[in-house]
Amino acid sequence: MGSLKKIGAVWKFKAMGYGADGGMEPGHGPLTDQHNMQFATPDADEVSPRLLGALGNIA
Repeated sequence: MGSLKKIGAVWKFKAMGYGADGGMEPGHGPLTDQHNMQFATPDADEVSPRLLGALGNIA
């Protein structure tokens, strides 16, 4: 639940989820702890393992 956003020369993961009022809010959801995780490129082979690995789902 989130997106990658290029800020300067760095790609950052922006977590999204539902807030207490039911609306979408940045920095929420199951990937909250990965909010602002930085990546050199938006490459799925780099992004997916790091995001999911941080959750403990993959090695």
